[in-house]
Amino acid sequence: MEQYKYLNHSFKFPQKHLLLLNPHTYIETNSKGEMELHHHFSHQHPLEFMEEHNIKSEKANCSGCGEQVSGPSYSCTECEFYLDKKCFEASPEVNHPFHPKHSLKLLASPPYIGSWAICAFCDRRCENFVYHCSCKLDLHVKCALFSKTIAENKIGELEGVSQKDLLVSSENGSEELEETECFACRKPLLDSPFISFDSRFYLHKKCLDLPIEVNHIFHSQHPLVLQFNSQRLPCQICQTTQPRGLVYCCSPCEFTLHIACVERPTRINHPCHRDHPLILQLNLKSLLCQICRETQALSPAYYCSACKFGLHVKCVSPKPSIKGEIHEHPFTLFWRQVPFICDACGTRGECTSYICSPCGLIVHESCISLQPIIKRFPRHGHSISHTFILGKYEIKSGKCKICHEEVNSKHGCYCCSDCNYIVHTNCGIEDYRWYKIFDDGSEEKGELLNNSAFDVIKEAKLGENDVIPTEIKHLSHPHNLIFSKDVKDDKYCDGCVLFISTSFYHCAQCDFFLHKSCAKLPKKMYDWDHIHQRPLTLDLQAVLLCRLCGFEFNNCFSYSCIVCKDHHTCVPCIKTSDTFTCQGHEHRLFFYEKYEGQCNGCGENLENAYACKECKFALEYNCLTLPDKIQHKCDEHPLMLTYVEDNIYSKYHYCDICERRRNASRWFYRCAICDNSAHTDCVIDAYSYMKLGKTYTAKDHPHPLTFTRKIYDYPPECHICEEHCEDLSAECLENGCNYIVHWKCIDPYRKDILQWLRWRHMGEDKEVHD
Repeated sequence: MEQYKYLNHSFKFPQKHLLLLNPHTYIETNSKGEMELHHHFSHQHPLEFMEEHNIKSEKANCSGCGEQVSGPSYSCTECEFYLDKKCFEASPEVNHPFHPKHSLKLLASPPYIGSWAICAFCDRRCENFVYHCSCKLDLHVKCALFSKTIAENKIGELEGVSQKDLLVSSENGSEELEETECFACRKPLLDSPFISFDSRFYLHKKCLDLPIEVNHIFHSQHPLVLQFNSQRLPCQICQTTQPRGLVYCCSPCEFTLHIACVERPTRINHPCHRDHPLILQLNLKSLLCQICRETQALSPAYYCSACKFGLHVKCVSPKPSIKGEIHEHPFTLFWRQVPFICDACGTRGECTSYICSPCGLIVHESCISLQPIIKRFPRHGHSISHTFILGKYEIKSGKCKICHEEVNSKHGCYCCSDCNYIVHTNCGIEDYRWYKIFDDGSEEKGELLNNSAFDVIKEAKLGENDVIPTEIKHLSHPHNLIFSKDVKDDKYCDGCVLFISTSFYHCAQCDFFLHKSCAKLPKKMYDWDHIHQRPLTLDLQAVLLCRLCGFEFNNCFSYSCIVCKDHHTCVPCIKTSDTFTCQGHEHRLFFYEKYEGQCNGCGENLENAYACKECKFALEYNCLTLPDKIQHKCDEHPLMLTYVEDNIYSKYHYCDICERRRNASRWFYRCAICDNSAHTDCVIDAYSYMKLGKTYTAKDHPHPLTFTRKIYDYPPECHICEEHCEDLSAECLENGCNYIVHWKCIDPYRKDILQWLRWRHMGEDKEVHD
């Protein structure tokens, strides 16, 4: 008797009754030598052998390859488990010529989360048996065996294959074949004659005869070996990475070339440069390609050193004809080197172009693939469409809404004809690329239609057509709110935390106020300035840090993004569009992503700004969003934002908070009653928008804490840092409990605020203290 171990179980059989096919598969026989039990590592029960599948198992799929069972097979009818003969007899370990570094081990399923992988040969999903290597190389069983046969040049020895099974074709096939790539070189299958084996494996005929090793001029020290690109190395000529199929590689040097790039000539004659031949060179520094007009550092290219003329490898052989969605006709390659203005984007071209003869259009190759419609352009909120003929729309303004330069109506652009909105083609595309678009169907589902944050209780007519809600029930408050235009005293809005100076809603039972504009804020809305373009959700947060302006808020409205972790945008920031008006300038300001100059509010150097170029007036974002009116402990009255110093005497140009000199040409805060003036930075800090009197639940104290500012001399000491609580503090008002701490000592966003302040004051003569 001998003991055999199989799937961690030991079996004792007489040696003459056991036929071991491989360490994973064996057949148990009876005393007469007749086949009885068939065991396989992938299944716990014995399998029954069937010469031919019967009608009952006709629709059964093999658990090894996933294909429908036909011919001889093995089955466990109890579990509906089937293996065709090839998968049953597959070797548990294979030494594959196209992966010489390691052997491939047969597994019942891919060893990854989700139990699936992508086959490195056919580029299809693996969910069943897989030949796997720790290099993260995975192959279907049949793909591994078929590619091994190719590597060993034994295509004619495949079991059951005759010459009629190998279909050689050079004609266009079905739509499926038009999108199929050669399994070896991963180039389009229909580019050259190909072989179809069993309508499952597709190879160019020339790829069947590829040499296993080649010598190349760019890597003369070692031969390059044909293999799977398990290291995911980029090709040294075309600079792209081909994760599937085969490449030529020197593994020790990590030097890789695609099959097509190995065949690429090192010397060419090109119609764009008829004077001299172009020589293929690697790692050319800062080469300007004469076709795409782009500069790439250390890029391989065809180059004429005498004329300093170069072409990127990818640009040498452009397609003769291209059909894009942007135009109804295909565009044809025009080789002649003549300067032109692209009819799609309106910018200059100097080398190859594509033309549509019936329509008289000439375009860059890259412009053919432009989107005909950009659905819901973030800056605008509506879809914008590309047009070659702007005149067919009644667009009043001829300036681009992004760069604010004139749009030439003779060339293409993007526009929204309903809104008189127009942008240069390149401005629109470049701006749109910054966003991550999420098309979750919320607009189609109508989620943004019934989107109001309040229900109307009463309403009244204003004139013939206007109707205004006079009493509403807002989701942020338990009582009804009443409309009013009578602004009395200094009340602030509980939505945006700014002082109320226009019409508002208020609660007759408690001290709750909302600007009319804040009450009308929807439950969900898009933010043009947020990278994730999906609706943000209206929240009422206990404490939040606005990730746009860097200020902290409490018990007010904000909008949150479900994609970003802990990302909130305050109401003043969510209301800011890419065009803005402020009381400090008579004209509308436009946002410029690139702007050089100084801020008229604070004097800081600008990289981007809201500006009026005609007046050379510009503001940084934080000056643009300064509140017109704010309360500060330095004065009993609210301070007003002041744009012009009307006192000509320099002795008055001092800050009453820091007692340093003020620049009379910069904005400042002033109390006209007390004649106090202060720098904007001395008045506004990270906690300026925190509401006093609101409560906060801390982790380290059993009672609710109330926000407060102590303005009298010798305030109590902080229980954490033991310094006097002169700034924003959190105090326990429970009888007998004298707990008080600086808010900055327990602020969950303190590290974020300090980091933001360091970034904001980078390069300035200022220090940031904790």
